[in-house]
Amino acid sequence: MTTPSSTPPAGDDRNLVAVDEKYVAITFEDRLHQFWKKNSSIVVGLCVAVLLVILAKGAWEYMARQKELEIEKAYAAAATPEQIKSFAAAHADHSLAGIAYLRIADDAYTAGKSADALAGYEKAIVVLKDSPLAARAQMGKALAKIQSGKASDGAADLKQLAADANQFKAVRSEAAYHLASLAAQAGDSAEVQKLSDQLMQIEPSSPWTQRALMLRASLPVSKAVGSEPETKSPGASGVQIKIPGK
Repeated sequence: MTTPSSTPPAGDDRNLVAVDEKYVAITFEDRLHQFWKKNSSIVVGLCVAVLLVILAKGAWEYMARQKELEIEKAYAAAATPEQIKSFAAAHADHSLAGIAYLRIADDAYTAGKSADALAGYEKAIVVLKDSPLAARAQMGKALAKIQSGKASDGAADLKQLAADANQFKAVRSEAAYHLASLAAQAGDSAEVQKLSDQLMQIEPSSPWTQRALMLRASLPVSKAVGSEPETKSPGASGVQIKIPGK
């Protein structure tokens, strides 16, 4: 018995299918190679641009740090009043210039040069407007006004600081104490008592509060209009001291 041959006879191409090249499976490596061939210059250009940006940013930050160190060294080296003034003029927009103006103004205030002190404090306020030291400059400006004879203007500035709930307690306490001191100088016991009460509410343990209470104790107790005179026991002093809370 003859076994049929599995080999198709020559010339039999019934099972052959023509395959177009575009249908041949393309591997990932092939696709990557084709992409790189078409876009290599663009990719390289982007990488170079990013690298240049990184290098430029690093160089700018380095230069900024070096400049900051130079300014700090210049401030530390400023010892005399003239050197401090020169530093402030050379770096007018830097925060350290604001501190320099504060030093200049403080020296002028101590020397009784009210106009120079006011000018220094005003410059410091402009530079330190976003700094906690701005309140310090505002306080100095108020006191310099009082020193120059503008007591009402200075007192108004102090009242604003003392009443500002968003301000530091230490600043509010000092402002209230200076107001109490002005009232004591004017012999206004009622105002001193009012301000010492305000200080007790702001910060009872503050040194400014203690000093205000001492001022209060050194003055005669104020009396309400129409109140009965107080009866004094024999040998009692003419000054009545009211203890807070009693």
